Amino acid sequence: MRNRHPAGQRMDPYLARTGGTLARSPSERLEPSRPPARPRRRNHHNRDPRRGRPLLRFVNGFLTLILLVMLLAGAAAYVFDSQLDAPGPLQQAKSIVIPKNEGTLEIAARLEREGIVTDRRLFVVGYRWTQLAAMIEGTKPSPLKAGDYAVKPYASVRQLIELLSEGRTLTYRVTIPPGLTSYQIVERLKADPNLSGGIEAVPPEGSLLPETFIVERGMPRQAFIDRMQAEAHKVLENAWAHRKNDLPIKSAEQAVVLASIVERETGRSDERDRVAAVFLNRLRQNMRLQSDPTILYGLTGGKTVWGRPIQKSEITQKTTHNTYQIDGLPPTPICNPGRAALEAALNPAETKALYFVADGSGGHVFADTLKDHNANVQKWRATEKELKGKAVTPTANTATTPTPAPASPAARTRAVVRTVPAKAPPADAASEVPDAKEKR
Repeated sequence: MRNRHPAGQRMDPYLARTGGTLARSPSERLEPSRPPARPRRRNHHNRDPRRGRPLLRFVNGFLTLILLVMLLAGAAAYVFDSQLDAPGPLQQAKSIVIPKNEGTLEIAARLEREGIVTDRRLFVVGYRWTQLAAMIEGTKPSPLKAGDYAVKPYASVRQLIELLSEGRTLTYRVTIPPGLTSYQIVERLKADPNLSGGIEAVPPEGSLLPETFIVERGMPRQAFIDRMQAEAHKVLENAWAHRKNDLPIKSAEQAVVLASIVERETGRSDERDRVAAVFLNRLRQNMRLQSDPTILYGLTGGKTVWGRPIQKSEITQKTTHNTYQIDGLPPTPICNPGRAALEAALNPAETKALYFVADGSGGHVFADTLKDHNANVQKWRATEKELKGKAVTPTANTATTPTPAPASPAARTRAVVRTVPAKAPPADAASEVPDAKEKR
């Protein structure tokens, strides 16, 4: 056998590596061995590998679609956001009233009619978008509130939505002057068109604090009354806590009564504490207060006409509040005193004065003794007579038809504390009452 090797003959290792092929020469044997030939691929390996991966193709397409949608949504959101912040068509500031129970569509239509927004649909979509954003953030969406609003020029849709959602309505000043009775305050509030609703009942005299209040249009009148009472309670508590010692009044309620008399006696801030001191000095000496405003209130109560003159017969008419006929303080206040009058009643001036009378210039002259007071009254009589003479001027043709001239403030000032002995007014006490209107 030609290809068989003799027994015991060692096989050439090169032949083993080359598959048994004999080298044709020694030099060929020295050549390095060649790698085996590359095997041929089968037919199924020649196909496109992507054809066998449909899930991968679906995922790639889906992600591409999401990316496109996100880009389009971002572009739309940018354009929409720019529209919400774009200046509106309103060229001048304008006030608009949003009625109660009006829905979003009706409000949007109203804004478009008033020329505040260009397109009602943009306002509605913008408001819905803010509601959705609030829910995403976990907060409660704010509804559009009724009220009276001041819209700034060129207000954007976003600014309008914030204005109506937050309810930043117009505010109004409601001024209640001190010295009015509770009935007069109620009538004043009923006539105010910026308030709404009714008032359950006339509050107790002296329980309201007259001041200037900032309110929103449409505030219920009863809520306004409640606010005045709450403020009066706080002011009274504070004033009572800071009162002077040894005052001849036993309670905060009596302080309101005294303050109401002080309020009606003078409107000057520089003499309230002196007027209060006169009445407190009289209480200490058990003298009757003899205050004219108490006469008027005793006759007509809360419907008192403060400006009218006092008749002679009214001084001697005994009522529950006439301090010419009763001892001490009246049972209730005669008006609603202001903060200043209440503080003056609890922190009077240091004086021994027991009397005061008008000085003809809008103020009063104070006296410690009856003698000095009588002299001041005589001066006032002369001044009053002179003022009345100037107030009447005869016409050129008819001397019997006087033409009244405007009265000066001094002519409207009256003597407020009379020269009447305590507890026993004389028969001629009425002569001390000037026929002139009250200062107020």
